[in-house]
Amino acid sequence: MPQGLSTQNKIAVIWDFDKTLIPGYMQQPIFERYQIDEATFWEETNTMAERYKERGYRVSSEILYLNHILTYVRSGKMKGLNNDALRALGAQIEFYEGLPEFFSELKNEARSKPEYVKHEIELEHHIVSTGLAEMIRGSQIAPYVEGIWGCEFIERPLPPGFISQDEFGIETDKEISQIGMMVDNTTKTRALFEINKGSNKDASIDVNAKMAQEDRRVPFQNMVYIADGPSDVPSFSVVRKFGGKAYAVYKQGNDAEFAQNDLLLQTGRIHAYGPARYAGDSNTSMWLRLHIQKICDRIVADREFSFARRISEPPQHLKDEIEEPEEADPAIEQETMEL
Repeated sequence: MPQGLSTQNKIAVIWDFDKTLIPGYMQQPIFERYQIDEATFWEETNTMAERYKERGYRVSSEILYLNHILTYVRSGKMKGLNNDALRALGAQIEFYEGLPEFFSELKNEARSKPEYVKHEIELEHHIVSTGLAEMIRGSQIAPYVEGIWGCEFIERPLPPGFISQDEFGIETDKEISQIGMMVDNTTKTRALFEINKGSNKDASIDVNAKMAQEDRRVPFQNMVYIADGPSDVPSFSVVRKFGGKAYAVYKQGNDAEFAQNDLLLQTGRIHAYGPARYAGDSNTSMWLRLHIQKICDRIVADREFSFARRISEPPQHLKDEIEEPEEADPAIEQETMEL
């Protein structure tokens, strides 16, 4: 009998980071450490694309803030910034109310009923962010998370001719100097398919490889994607298209963010929205717990139906049929008697 590659009893809750799990941008501790005005940095970044266009350059707007950080490092304004420092600064990130404890609560929700335990349902948290992966890894929420996608820097780039070199000089002062990984709002969807197919867990699985739906580790209908607004429309759309749930959050009391989320709902981009507050009695936490339960119930129903179809009825004893005697032909009977 063919056996699927995956049991498909995993649930993936996938989170954006900035303005979803935290009120602002994660880079704030970097600016505080180096006494750089945060508003000025972002204003510079937001106007760079137009300035470069005037000079005849075509640039990707999503990569500009990473390059601008590297420019600050090279100019000495962020001297000594390296991956260790980024991870240490990540510990200073402040989260919205209810976090990170809410991540554990959702995991417990997936094991809150005997039938969920029987089918070994597990809930995983993943963070897919255009921010800095090292800062997320150093934050309070990292121990609650199974996967982190974000932008990454290289400290010691390989020099020309490195293939023929056995040893490299030891650098005592590490600094980030190149972009190693860039995640933007479009390429976030690649992370969704990595989670879907399981290539984030098994490096031998190519995310671009064709794979039957029944072999995928986390079906899209077992996913919930949570983010803060229009920039996550590509991910919202992918998750919705394939049967998952899309939920948007806004900063409580922010009319503009509320209006953005309402427009996303009216245009069919998301299923619901609520405040970025994750305490037990908030609308957001209640909605997420409810729909995690619904996903668990469907997983149980699907698996039990599948088991029932695969298991045939046991063999049974058959009753012997009693043959009725045939009626004698009168002519033959008369002939016999005459003999």
